[in-house]
Amino acid sequence: MVVGIQSPDIFKKEVYNQWVQLSNEIQKLKGIKQVLSSGRIFQLEKDTVNQKFVLKPLPGGLVKTDSEMDSIKKAIYGNPFFEGLVYNRQNATLMAITFDTRILNTAERNPILKEIEAKAKAFQASTKIQVHISGLPYIRTAVSKLVSNEFVLFLGLSILVSALILLFFFKKFYAVFFPILVVIMGVIWSIGTLVLFGFELTILTGLIPPLIVIIGIPNSILLLNKYQNELRKHGDKQKALSITIERIAITTLIANITAAIGFGVLYFTGSELLMQFGSVASINVMVTWLMCLCLIPIIFSYLPAPKLKPQTHIDEGFLHKLLVKTDTLVQHKSGLIYIGTIIISIIAFIGVMKINVNGYVVDDLPKNSEILTDLKFFEKNFEGILPLEVSVDTKKKNGVFNLTNLKRMEKLEKMISAYPEFSRSISVNMGLKYATQAFYNNDSTFFRLPDNLEKNFILAYIANGGKGNASLLTNFISKGNQSTRISFQMADVGSKRLDAIMAELKPRIDSILPPSKFDVELTGSSIIFSKGTDYMLRHLVESIALAIVLISLLRLAQFKSLGIMFISLLPNIVPLIITAGIMGYFGISLKPSTILIFTIAFGLASDQTIYFLTRYQQELNLTNFSVPKVITDTITETGVSMTHIALILFFGFGIFTASTFGGTVVLGLLLSITLLVALIFNLTLLPALVLWLDKKKVRKVISDEESAKNAGEFDH
Repeated sequence: MVVGIQSPDIFKKEVYNQWVQLSNEIQKLKGIKQVLSSGRIFQLEKDTVNQKFVLKPLPGGLVKTDSEMDSIKKAIYGNPFFEGLVYNRQNATLMAITFDTRILNTAERNPILKEIEAKAKAFQASTKIQVHISGLPYIRTAVSKLVSNEFVLFLGLSILVSALILLFFFKKFYAVFFPILVVIMGVIWSIGTLVLFGFELTILTGLIPPLIVIIGIPNSILLLNKYQNELRKHGDKQKALSITIERIAITTLIANITAAIGFGVLYFTGSELLMQFGSVASINVMVTWLMCLCLIPIIFSYLPAPKLKPQTHIDEGFLHKLLVKTDTLVQHKSGLIYIGTIIISIIAFIGVMKINVNGYVVDDLPKNSEILTDLKFFEKNFEGILPLEVSVDTKKKNGVFNLTNLKRMEKLEKMISAYPEFSRSISVNMGLKYATQAFYNNDSTFFRLPDNLEKNFILAYIANGGKGNASLLTNFISKGNQSTRISFQMADVGSKRLDAIMAELKPRIDSILPPSKFDVELTGSSIIFSKGTDYMLRHLVESIALAIVLISLLRLAQFKSLGIMFISLLPNIVPLIITAGIMGYFGISLKPSTILIFTIAFGLASDQTIYFLTRYQQELNLTNFSVPKVITDTITETGVSMTHIALILFFGFGIFTASTFGGTVVLGLLLSITLLVALIFNLTLLPALVLWLDKKKVRKVISDEESAKNAGEFDH
């Protein structure tokens, strides 16, 4: 973690003393291993009598006089070891804080971070100098806090939107209260699952509870719609509930399995964030479905049967007129649908080619976020705060201290530091240079690698100095002195730029440290993130393909028709291509928060296809109506329910546009658009293809009496 300031007043006695006090107060906090700053550094000095180096604290205490302040400033500015480490020439200074590794990745770090922030803000208030705080532990905690705030907001909004939609459809208190109660139970299960699996609340896992509400409510709407329709037919509550469970269970089961598959395949992307999100979401989609199926009928069996008005079909309604026109288009102008689909797909494909794959370690935060502002401060003044480590194995015992190898590594360090994205290095070389300077009474002209003769003296002085001196080198080398690590800090340049830098560095590193003599490996959070982004992209296609295969097999099992299985994929795949095209045209990058759009949208769009095909197959198998007549009935009747569910999902996902995280806004917007586009294709392209496929299909002969009897039994 780092705390930074920039002011010409830093070496004024009053300000500097407060900086010293801040450094010392933070050092005293439990869980803090070390603090290094211009107010708390240690100068290496030579003890000729005992032939060892000693570490002298600088300053020794609070500065009392201006002359003392000037000598401290001269000592710091005159030492090349500290430049770029705790200060730069533009009056910026940095405080590096090292945490105890045992608490670094636990919740115990949060109160410590809070205390550090409070002390830093107190310094800011006292000196009127802007304080900047950053570092991965701090960023993770700050983002978690934002996520927690948004978690409450989205959960509240999702429940409010769902309640308003239920009230609009059913206009009864019980039809709003109990479905909301059931999905809230689903939310509790989802939070419990996160805790059970030991997952933290992240930008993605924080979306699961509101998603459970949004996806769970359509289950209740389908159950209540069917229940009320059955009550209108015969008025027998128990019979109505029995038929509702019998008819709706399979349809909603398959619909929820497809949604769960859309989430579940994210487990195979290789991204830890997506794996956590996908596994928890898929499990709880099914848990919520099961609770809806069990609890809604049980609750309504104890409630009195509602008094319902006879259902009248309003032919003048806007939606009905729109669906009638849609049916006319399907029946008589299917060629236009095919041509339109091809043209739109071609335009979308051009957009797909423009998609940019680029992720940042600190991604999706608003541009005016204090976290980003502070990060930019450290990138501008100290080349960033993200660690990059170069591990060098010399393949020989004591190979690190071979002077030829040291000079090779020095050349490597200079080469990497020459990139504007990287800071100066911290390494065994820098330690030896500092020790050589100290050996010559801290004359900065001797800040260089020692020659062979000097090296032996200097290493002896370091060894004689005890554990404190030895750490100057031992922190960077392995036992046996065979391998070492070179540390840099770097800016958050994005995975695309980092990949380009790594590709450029590889041959240059090999030319300095030949692979035949050295094993070199680059590591660090930025490298891991970049590799993770590339790995995730490679597995995106596999995840979508897996979702397509699983959902196709599910449809084959349900409809027992290869033709239906294949043609039903198009209305689900085309919207994904359109969404990818939109991303390409509008410069929306593929990254963890946007990559999950495709599998989720495919799973939810498949639900619409299932509703349409289930209703179509029911009427086709139970009546002697012609295929065009069945298509018309399905579009004009089931199309209403499909539109309602699409609108629920549209407004449900729309709440995510209220997020402060850019990726969440894009997720909500693109999912809403994708599901509306999927609805359009499921009501145009799908029936057109089904009409073409089944027009000459040989069907079982059904009598007019049986057909008339069955006509009122279909799900709407």
